[in-house]
Amino acid sequence: MKVIEINANEEMSEMLEGIKCQNCGKDVSEEEVFATEGKTLCEDCYIDVGHRIRVCDPWGERSKTIFRKSHGLEGTEGLTDLQKKIYEYIETRGKATRMELAEEFKLPLIDLENEFAILRHCQLLKGRKEGDDVYIVLW
Repeated sequence: MKVIEINANEEMSEMLEGIKCQNCGKDVSEEEVFATEGKTLCEDCYIDVGHRIRVCDPWGERSKTIFRKSHGLEGTEGLTDLQKKIYEYIETRGKATRMELAEEFKLPLIDLENEFAILRHCQLLKGRKEGDDVYIVLW
C-alpha cells in the first residue's frame, strides 16, 4: 500500500511540474498558467502576446497617418530615439532582415516587431519579399 502512495505522489508531482509554457518551454505551476489563443502560457509570454502591435493593421495605419498629419509631423519627427535609429539604419543600408535588426539593436524579436509596426503605421518602413527572405525597406 505504501508503494502505491509513493507512486501516486510522484505522479501528482509530475503532473504539477508537467505544465510547460507552450511559447518558451518554462515549467509553470497551475496557479501561474494563462490560457490565450488556444495556448498555455507563462505570465511573461502572456504579457508579450497581449502587448503585440499588429504590423498589418489598416486602421492602425490610417489613424497614425491622420494623427501625424494633424500634428504636422513629417519623416522621423515624433518617433522615439530607437525608432529613428532603426529607420536610419534601413535608410543607410537599403534593407535588412528582422534578425539583422534584432541583432544590431539587441532587441527581442517581439520588441522589434512592435517598433516595426509603429514605423509601418507611420508609412516609413515596410516589408518586401525577395525570394524566400523578407526585408525591411523604406516605404
